[in-house]
Amino acid sequence: MNVLLQRFAKIFIGCLAAVTSGMMYALYLSAYHERKFWFSNRQELEREITFQGDSAIYYSYYKDMLKAPSFERGVYELTHNNKTVSLKTINAVQQMSLYPELIASVLYQATGSNEIIEPVYFYIGIVFGLQGIYVTALFVTSWIMSGTWLAGMLTVAWFIINRVDTTRIEYSIPLRENWALPYFACQVAALTGYLKSNLNTYGERFCYLLMSASTYTFMMMWEYSHYLLFLQAISLFLLDSFSLEQSGKVHEVYKIYIFSLFLGYLLQFENSAFLVSPLLSLVVALVLVKCLQLNVKKGTFVAKIMKVINFYLVCTLTVTLNIIMKTFVPHKENGYMLKFLEVKFGLNITKNFTMNWLLCQKSLQAPSQDFFLRLTQSSLLPFYILVLIICFLSIMQVIFRRINDKSLKKAVTLEDGRIGERPEIIYHVIHTILLGSLAMVIEGLKYLWTPYVCMLAASGVCSPELWTTLFKWFRLRTVHPILLALILSMAVPTIIGFSLWKEFFPRLMTELTELQEFYDPDTVELMTWIKRQAPVAAVFAGSPQLMGVIKLCTGWMVTSLPLYNDDDLLKRNENIYQIYSKRSAEDIYKILTSYKANYLIVEDAICNEVGTMRGCRVKDLLDIANGHVDCEESDKLTYSKYGRFCHEVKINYSPYVNYFTRVYWNRSYFVYKINTVISFQS
Repeated sequence: MNVLLQRFAKIFIGCLAAVTSGMMYALYLSAYHERKFWFSNRQELEREITFQGDSAIYYSYYKDMLKAPSFERGVYELTHNNKTVSLKTINAVQQMSLYPELIASVLYQATGSNEIIEPVYFYIGIVFGLQGIYVTALFVTSWIMSGTWLAGMLTVAWFIINRVDTTRIEYSIPLRENWALPYFACQVAALTGYLKSNLNTYGERFCYLLMSASTYTFMMMWEYSHYLLFLQAISLFLLDSFSLEQSGKVHEVYKIYIFSLFLGYLLQFENSAFLVSPLLSLVVALVLVKCLQLNVKKGTFVAKIMKVINFYLVCTLTVTLNIIMKTFVPHKENGYMLKFLEVKFGLNITKNFTMNWLLCQKSLQAPSQDFFLRLTQSSLLPFYILVLIICFLSIMQVIFRRINDKSLKKAVTLEDGRIGERPEIIYHVIHTILLGSLAMVIEGLKYLWTPYVCMLAASGVCSPELWTTLFKWFRLRTVHPILLALILSMAVPTIIGFSLWKEFFPRLMTELTELQEFYDPDTVELMTWIKRQAPVAAVFAGSPQLMGVIKLCTGWMVTSLPLYNDDDLLKRNENIYQIYSKRSAEDIYKILTSYKANYLIVEDAICNEVGTMRGCRVKDLLDIANGHVDCEESDKLTYSKYGRFCHEVKINYSPYVNYFTRVYWNRSYFVYKINTVISFQS
């Protein structure tokens, strides 16, 4: 009876700590956002300007859904949208994964929140709430792996302290990943519990149902979700290859993938991206190889040869199936991704503007030294490396034991000191290594990797099994290894926690008390002018980032959007950016009128850009693409008889005044009406 009470108390306190951690983090994000933007003291237009780039587009569709006379009509207008981009009808729900906005709009109206709270607060409140769930899921995953909720507390502490590298919620709230990754974290938590060897039947069913629901939801929320699940499937395939008595469970997860892909294909308007996904090819290959497997006695030489053959078959079939699917299934998969990777790894060179612009984005470059320095200062990186090395070596030890036909225990005890025999540990080690390898190449992927670094490091230092494994290798005799392991599993995280509290807690409190200022009067003035002076049917041209804000704040039609998953939109962006190149007034006029643009907006920040690295400014990339700079011979200029358009058009002389008439300007923006009747002046 006492044992049951102690167990219940432990679970109750752990669950309370997990939920409290999530709620506190969500409240912290809300308070920080208020302090950063003075959100409650601003007018609606000023609030909307805080949504920049693609975030502005997502929120604008949420507004459109609230304005629609009915939910059905709103969905129809989004799926047949011809009021956003000129001369283009798009299925915005499919192309931009707008299910979060659809759900948020339904909840806002169905719950009667329109009488209590403003739409913008409801929207960002949902996202902050999801971030709380994200943290709670990481807490639970760490707790499952270590057996103590102390690991969950340490995970949350590291996550929040390193939030610059764990999440982009501070910079862009409506991003798809901010909606999707909390569901992936729930899926990982359920998968971790499902893989445990000593889980009872009811626990398995609960984990399986949670995993199924969260996998499907994650896939619907983010267009790139199937790539992340592909990495997870590789991790599970490698786990299955080690024959750790979890083959049946792993293949049940494969069924979840297939079901989610099929359901996603149907509900996302027969989106062919699911059919040509590498995840589908891999899972189908795994199922086929499983069906073709021969019943061979385990441990024999033939069984080992069959393992190698199966591994080869899976790899070959996956590639073959993916090529076949891409050959026969019509799809609009972004070709820029493969071209980008070719250039990124030095397999090709290009002068293409879009490609070079992507390569210049900080999020697509290798991580800076500051990233590793921040993780080291918070003590996260050193402990992660320690935990990873011990777990990895223990896994290698298990593999060699398997090769040498030594039997493995079905239930690993603390006295055994073999943390590498636990299936959930093997999965997480492989998964973090795969994610970490990608994060070392592309900095933007650190937001997928770092949260699980926090989780694995915390669960490791709080796990007596990890310390026992280490001490067993050293063959300690003076102190009993299990006793020392139990002491260290409590002492080490406690010391880490106190040091983090002393150093970083005052900084977090300072962030909440320090009022920051977001002041952009020029953009406010521009949006006000457009709403008051521009015709309702006007079409605006300019940088994609600014066009997103115009679509949100005014509702006017634009020529391009800050989206990079559509070849046509990428080509449009490159063409519109020519306003910052050395092209003639006639060339620019033809480009703009081909998209039915009525107004052109020139941004002084881009035209006179000096802050970014030389060679990565928009005007530099345009000069390279247009052949006005020979990029192989330093910055030697080739002949161009035209000046830079964005400079020349401001001077108001012929032929520029023949094509463009300035109608508004402030310190940051110059707006020109594109003349429909051209008058040639001397």
